[in-house]
Order: sequence, then C-alpha cells, then structure tokens
Amino acid sequence: MIDLYFWPTPNGWKISIALEEMALSYNTHLVNIGAGDQFAPDFLKIAPNNRMPAIVDHDGPDNAPISVFESGAILQYLARKTGQFGGTTERERVAVEEWLMWQMGGLGPMAGQAHHFLKYAPAMDPPNDLPYAKDRYRNEVARLYGVLDRQLAKNEFVAGNFYSIADMSIWGWASLWEGQQQTLDDKPNLSRWLEQMGTRDAVVRGRALHADKRGDFRQDKDAQSVLFKRD
Repeated sequence: MIDLYFWPTPNGWKISIALEEMALSYNTHLVNIGAGDQFAPDFLKIAPNNRMPAIVDHDGPDNAPISVFESGAILQYLARKTGQFGGTTERERVAVEEWLMWQMGGLGPMAGQAHHFLKYAPAMDPPNDLPYAKDRYRNEVARLYGVLDRQLAKNEFVAGNFYSIADMSIWGWASLWEGQQQTLDDKPNLSRWLEQMGTRDAVVRGRALHADKRGDFRQDKDAQSVLFKRD
C-alpha cells in the first residue's frame, strides 16, 4: 500500500495519474498548501523541501517502507517498481528521462511562474502587476510549448511512440495552457496530444482526485500569505 500526500495541483496530478495508470493501491492524505500543511513537522520528515507530492511505500525495497519526495523522483521510483511506463530499452529510458527532466527543470517552473505573475501577483495586496515578469514567463512558456509541439509532430507521445511517465509529468501543466495565456492555434500536435491524454481513464481519475478542493488563491489573502510570503 502507498500513502500519497497530495493536493490537486499539476504536481499532485502527476502522481495520482501515475498511481491510477499503474493500478497501485493507495491512500490519499491531503496536504492543504493554502493552509500551510506542507510546513507541518510530520510532513517535513517525509518531504524536507516542504512541497507535495510525496509518498510512503510500505512495500519498499527489501520489504521495508520508503518515503520519496519530489514528483520526478516519485515517478521514476514507481516506474522502476512496476516495470511500467519508463521505457523498455535503454534508448527509450533515456528519452523518457530527457523529457521528464525537461518538465522538471523547464516547463513546470516556467509555467508556475507564468501562473504566479499573470494571475496571482496582480491580485495581491498590494498588487504586483509587473509587465516585465509577465512577458518573460509568458514568452518562455510559449517557447517551451513550441518545443513540445515539434516533438509531438514526430511521435505519438512525448518520449516516442509509447506512453510514459514523461507524458504524465507534462500533461497537468500543459492542460492549464489558457491560464498561462497561451494559444494552441499554431500547435496542432500539442492540441492533439492534450485531447488524447485527457480521454485516458486513469488520467481522468487522477485529475478528479479531490478536485472539489481546488480553489482560486486570488481571492484568499490568507492562502497568499502562506504560499507567496513565507520565508
């Protein structure tokens, strides 16, 4: 059994989708990031970077429990554990790792900054409406989606013609393209992939996990203080 420490965000969806795709049994523990649950001492023992998601696998290596934090590390761990979605040859594994790292180091952070400066910073008290930051992150996300569209012109899925944890890691962020002020009009391959991913049963279930808890922090000043102003 796996304990999933989760909140319904693009990073959380990576792991809920993976667990559903891999048909692994799990219990969900909500980490309300707007209320500061990520700073609780018990959670920090599992995730010292005070970020969800995290997991505890009670059937870990050598039949002993193991905790794993950071979404990319969790995806790689689960792929190794199950032998699924990590590629079946060394070339496939390298491609999966490349695009997983691309998401972890590029799309996730840049899309997150785009969301922050386009949606949340202008709604803060006092407002932080910063044209340079908005343009910088909007443009960088557009560049990254161009890279992704060109990759998907050559392959059905991101790492090749096979579904992998790379797709799971990217979909949640890419599915929020409108909030990042992007367009798909010139990205037909990305548009095709987003639709294809969004119809997978496991993706639907992973995305729906505690979806009712997902809120808009633009109207929640207390949550803004926890998320954006804490040292």
